[in-house]
Amino acid sequence: MTNSDNPRAFLRQVGAAGRLFSLSTTVETKIGREPDCHIVLDSNQYPGVSRYHMAIRPLPDISGQSQTQDQQWEIGDLGSSNGTFINGQRLQGWQPLKAGDRIVLGSGAIEFTFEARSAVTVQSAGTGNITGDQDVSRLSMTQLLPILSTGNDLTKKAFLIPGVVTVLCVVGMFATLGDPRKFGLFALVLGFYLAAAAFYVVYHLCGKAKPWWLFITVAFSTGLLILFAFTPFEFVFRRILPGNVGALRENAGFFSQLLAHFFGAGMLEELLKAVPIFACYAIGQSLPKLRDKIGVREPLDGILLGAASAVGFTLLETLGEYVPDAVQRVTAGAGLAAGQFVGLQLLIPRVIGAVAGHMAYSGYFGYFIGLAALKPSKKWVILPIGYLTASALHALWNASASVSLMLSAVVGIVSYAFLAAAILKARELSPTRHHNFATKIR
Repeated sequence: MTNSDNPRAFLRQVGAAGRLFSLSTTVETKIGREPDCHIVLDSNQYPGVSRYHMAIRPLPDISGQSQTQDQQWEIGDLGSSNGTFINGQRLQGWQPLKAGDRIVLGSGAIEFTFEARSAVTVQSAGTGNITGDQDVSRLSMTQLLPILSTGNDLTKKAFLIPGVVTVLCVVGMFATLGDPRKFGLFALVLGFYLAAAAFYVVYHLCGKAKPWWLFITVAFSTGLLILFAFTPFEFVFRRILPGNVGALRENAGFFSQLLAHFFGAGMLEELLKAVPIFACYAIGQSLPKLRDKIGVREPLDGILLGAASAVGFTLLETLGEYVPDAVQRVTAGAGLAAGQFVGLQLLIPRVIGAVAGHMAYSGYFGYFIGLAALKPSKKWVILPIGYLTASALHALWNASASVSLMLSAVVGIVSYAFLAAAILKARELSPTRHHNFATKIR
């Protein structure tokens, strides 16, 4: 944007060291979250600001000329969701500005004062984001050593924690490299990292902050349930109900496998993985002070906790059963190196695929658990639908392996689509959507 050489009007940001932004004397200055605005507001820092929130434009004098000593400006809202306020009054249409007017975007997300004067060294409105040093000609210490000025942005915007986890896991894998006796540790570190990365995708799609110690606790609790409380679930779903998947003949038909896996894998495992979600709901109900942090109050909570529970299930099932069995089976015929190689070949797709497998089923059921918490009067309709749908998707994936890999791919894509659709609907229903970091307010 081209500004005049001698700017006469400015927006001063309240706080932020009184940062100034010049206003053009020739064209309209747009303010919002979109990159093509003249003053761009960061969507993470100011979530209540719309893509194109407001604009300020110069008014010609009575002779039709602009850039006079008596230059005036007017302000208009661009159809923002949360409104623009001038001196405490919501802006309707276009309104002339006078020096000292206080301009608030949304519900106090950011505030400016309008100033008119001759000239001052400012950041031009055409330079973009309202972050960084004001004087572009000055070379500062923070420009030479950026780490001195990033502060909390390192963790909030620069993915510092995932970077630290990545480095630690890489070091852990290097520490076990080349030692067959440490294969189990190598597989554990690799499996943990892949599972954390898959969960991180779901976490960012949901966009609601909850403590990571809670996710780790839920995953660990699900692992303990498998180790110490699996027998009662197995008795009900595989002995009483027709879910004895171990008794299936090798050449059993697709529908026979689908029925057995619906009870013996789908209903059994989805209920087991849901136990920690129900426990978090109960704790939140009993301890109101902890309800927001660890409770289940809405679908996003249920999805996140369901996905975390699936991480625990996937890691224990893969590292505790499937990989050791594959290593032992192949080692007997082709040697230890071949066995460990096949073990890694099995580990990687099973854990990465959890985002369209166990995480998808459990997260989808978690959506319904959260929806029941949000609409308790309808819970006896909501919960069975979620439970049966998640169980059916789970069973369909297990049974599809007997038909073809192409069918398995289709089922995996459908399962992920179900989870993604649930996340999008949960973000829409969320009572805290204006504060959730993945929710775009338009």
